[in-house]
Amino acid sequence: MHDIWNPWHGCHRVSPGCENCYMYFLDEKRGQRGSRIYRTKNFDYPLQRTHTGQYRVQSGELIRVCMTSDFFLPEADPWREAVWDMMYQRRDVAFFLLTKRPERIRDHLPSDWGDGWDNVWINVTCENQAMADRRMPILLDIPARHKGVMCAPFIEPVSLAPYLAGGQIEQVKCGGENYGGARPCHYEWVKALHDECLSAHVPFSFIETGTHFVKDGRHYRIPNKLVQSWQAWKSGLNFGHLPRFHLQTDLGFPVSEEDMYKPRYDGPNCSHCGSRRICNGCSHCGKCSPLF
Repeated sequence: MHDIWNPWHGCHRVSPGCENCYMYFLDEKRGQRGSRIYRTKNFDYPLQRTHTGQYRVQSGELIRVCMTSDFFLPEADPWREAVWDMMYQRRDVAFFLLTKRPERIRDHLPSDWGDGWDNVWINVTCENQAMADRRMPILLDIPARHKGVMCAPFIEPVSLAPYLAGGQIEQVKCGGENYGGARPCHYEWVKALHDECLSAHVPFSFIETGTHFVKDGRHYRIPNKLVQSWQAWKSGLNFGHLPRFHLQTDLGFPVSEEDMYKPRYDGPNCSHCGSRRICNGCSHCGKCSPLF
């Protein structure tokens, strides 16, 4: 996908949300070990250029980082500084970081981080209440201009109300679990989290139901991820917008609106996709078949 950058691959399980990790599942299908951590061939993706000399990643894009690993993984310590340098060089691009290791963030920020970079959005995973209560205080104590929460896989009820009140969290996202051993996600959990976000005026995105979804006491098995996303969109729970990133050129000037990347949501399923509000638009790869 054009909006994902995996500078390294592989991870170690650290919490209940890792139990049925999709990366481990997919690696096993390919005959690989998800616990094998290595730097990828796409390490320098933000600096790659087309044959015309333009950056492949355009100004204004939102790039999700380390979706097959963890940005603050200890094994990645030797590589992280170079990645921070690329993010600083591409201050015209927004980078979405997600971690289950917030206790490592403060000691592994760039030396010139200050109160945060305006193009970096730090998110933590809160798959259940225990992880929310462990990780959210750490996130709130970290200097960063953009902070968010991902409740996925959503395996138990989670209340974030105490952590939303201060106004630091810019968006909450949630979604059910997939692949081998997927645990149920309950609509009531999603609705309760939505209601907390609505009360705190924090944007909310329900991305997908997961393979096993429970609503009004009925258990639905939904193996097709496109259908999961459609059902999440159909719930009508999503509201709000992405954070406002104040992006800059390499000379420090604001990136003008006319030079910003304009996402196109004209793919076969974009109009009814639960992830639409947090993605870069359709890359027109041809892999999606229309649901309707």
